[in-house]
This record gives sequence, C-alpha cells and structure tokens, in this order.
Amino acid sequence: MSILIRNIRIFETRPPYSIAEGMDVFIEGSEIRKVGRNLEVKADKVIDGTAKTLIPGNVCAHHHYYSGLSRGMLINAGAQRDFIEVLREWWWRLDRALDEESLYYSSLICCLDAIKAGTTSVVDHHASPSYIENSLSVIARGMEESGIRGTTCYEVTDRNGGMDEVKAGVRENVRFAKETDEKRKGNPDLLTDAMIGGHAPFTIPDEGLELMKEAVDETGRGIHIHIAEDKYDQVFSHHKYGLDIVNRLDRFGLLGPESLLVHGLYLYDSEIEILNERGCFFAVNPRSNMNNHVGYNGRIKEIKKLTLGTDGCGGNMFEEIKIAFFKHKDAGGPLWPSDFLEVLSRGNDLVEKSFGNRFRLGRIEEGYKADLVILDYDAPTDFVSANAATHYVWGISSNSVESVIINGTLVLENRKFTGIDADEIYAKSREVSKRLWKRADSIK
Repeated sequence: MSILIRNIRIFETRPPYSIAEGMDVFIEGSEIRKVGRNLEVKADKVIDGTAKTLIPGNVCAHHHYYSGLSRGMLINAGAQRDFIEVLREWWWRLDRALDEESLYYSSLICCLDAIKAGTTSVVDHHASPSYIENSLSVIARGMEESGIRGTTCYEVTDRNGGMDEVKAGVRENVRFAKETDEKRKGNPDLLTDAMIGGHAPFTIPDEGLELMKEAVDETGRGIHIHIAEDKYDQVFSHHKYGLDIVNRLDRFGLLGPESLLVHGLYLYDSEIEILNERGCFFAVNPRSNMNNHVGYNGRIKEIKKLTLGTDGCGGNMFEEIKIAFFKHKDAGGPLWPSDFLEVLSRGNDLVEKSFGNRFRLGRIEEGYKADLVILDYDAPTDFVSANAATHYVWGISSNSVESVIINGTLVLENRKFTGIDADEIYAKSREVSKRLWKRADSIK
C-alpha cells in the first residue's frame, strides 16, 4: 500500500522545530519514502493536504491499559485519605477484578481513544493479579487489531500473593518478550514489543529484583517501574533496606539506557545523578499526580531523558502536555512550551529503544516509520518555525485530529476508524464494564 499526501504543511515536532508549507509526502509500506514539493510519484491513495498540517504521531510514554474501563466506575470504595488507601480502595480492586474479556476491551478502548487523539505509540504498564498468564498477549492483541504501536509489560509485585505472585509476574514478562521475538521472525513490522515491568519497589522484595534482573538479561529488554510516586515508597526503602530507591535498583544492575522509571516525585540529588549517568528514561505524569494528591515533581528540569505519560488517565497527549505546562508554570517552573514539546517528542526515542532500535520514529523524513497525524488546525495567527511549539501547547488539540497513519496504514480517516468497528467495541465495552465493576465492588 502506498499513500501520497499532497500540498500539506509539515510541522516537525522535534527540535529544531520547523514549519514547511506546500509539501508532498510519499509513503510506501511502513515507511516514508520521499518528502518534497511536487513529487512525481504514483500512489494507491492520494490525500489532499491543502490547509492541513502533518505532524509525527504523539507518544504516551507511560499508560495503564488495565484502567480502560475504570471511567465512572461505580463501586462502594472506602476511605482514600492517603496514596496507599487510594491504591487499595480503587486501583488494586479494579486490577484484581480483570479477566480476559475485560482486559481485551480495556486494551481496545485505550487504543481507540489514543488514536482518535493523535497518539500513535503507547508504552503500557499492566497489572491483573487474578489473570497473569497470557495477559500481555491479550493487551497486544488489542493493540495489533486497532493498529497502534505499543509496548507492554507486567508489573511484578508481591502485594497479593507473596513470592508466588512475584514469580508469576516475571514469567509473564519473559514469556511475552519471547513471544514477540518469535512473531517478529515472520513479521518484521510487528506493532508490539515487551519490557520488564515492576509495580513499585515497596512491593518488590530483593528476591523479586534479582528475578527481574535475570529477565532483563534473558530477554534483552529494559525495566519499566514506578518509583517514589509517594513519600511512602522512599520511606519504606529506607526502613526495610537502608537504601534510597534508585540506589537499591542500581545495586541489582537494573538501570541503563533501556530503563524507564516513572513518577519520581521524592528523589534525592544523588538519585537523579545516577539516573542521568545510567541514561535512564524518566516519565512524568502530572495529571495523575494531581488526581492522587501525591505532590508535584519540581525536579524535572534536572532530568536529561524526560518523557511524558498519563499513568492511565487516557492517551490524549495534546491534553496532557497542556496540563503539564500549566501545572509547571503554576508551580513556578522555568520551562516553556518548546521545552515540553521536546519532552513529549522524546517518547519516540523511548519507543525506538524498546523495539530494539529496529527503526526510526518522530520525524517526517525519508526512512522514518510512517506514524503520522493530519491536523485540521486553522491558525488564527502566523504559524511559523519560531512559534510552532507555542501553537502546539496553546492552540492545537485533539479536536484538530482528522486522520492518523500508523506504520504506513491509514487507521483513522476523516475522524472515522478504517479497519475496526468502533461503535461495536464501545457498545460491548459498556456491557463488559458493568460486570467488571460488579466484581471489583465485591473485592474487599
């Protein structure tokens, strides 16, 4: 399949930000083949880009697909006076209630919501303690059927079943990583891949970290783990192990350029230095932090490989970057729209790394994967390279998303899904969610 986009404005959302008017983009297979003006090529499909804007697709660097059916959840929850109570009364009841059917529809819903919002890649972090084995394959099935690019992992934890649960989580991470390796032999353009997940260090004993390190070595994948989302995590590490969280992870050799650490609101200077020295990716999730009332990460300027996630609060990165920017400014932070757009676009580096550096993402250039979004954005002022990032944060929104191309396939055209019956999925998810909520409500 080949696609030619004619006469479109190209907005490169990675530094140095640039705007180019009247451009043609030729896509063949899964890649961008040519970019220029008045291209003389034939294509199976021609899209008129007049008055439209083309950008590389957005990346959500930390999501929780298991939360896909939590919206408006009706359960009789107890007191939620601190972070641990929020987890116990809400999220840990939801994830224990998940079964194969509800997980599958959670994955589909998260994918469709992300695609509609112009997100083309998602880095997922999963938990379903009552349904561990094969759970990652179910999530990947939703990703592949919807056409989104994504990685997933199982969050290793002992919070329900001790070491047996830890071992089951590690096994699922390894099993899924090997499954993707096998599938890729027959499909080099496979849309899904694996990481090695961990919940948070306060629910992972040393034996669990040892097993995670073995899984990293066996599969060649990096870890994806929460750290210091609340003060409790850091205090527990000091009390139980006599170590700062990052030092504890580093002691087991878990930190490197493939690692993704999330939240980190309560880290010390020495810990940030270690993360930067090891080349770790780091995802902030400001909307989730506000919702859980855990505080604000005021150290983000010091983190070199900063990325932006939602922590399960949907896949709309146009929305998330606005919240991130305004929360930062409200906290007296020094960063500007251009800085936050760089943080968002760095998610492409994370996805490339998570897929073993098999391809390039995030630019509209020859040889890059065709993960692209066509925007219907009517700028009320000059829209040029010098102010492009400001337009992104202050003007462009998910309402501007008209069409989405992922891996060279047009998955959303003129705001309609092309290869999947979204109406049927949303209708079915409403039925499935009721059963899920009923199970969650019965869990104490």
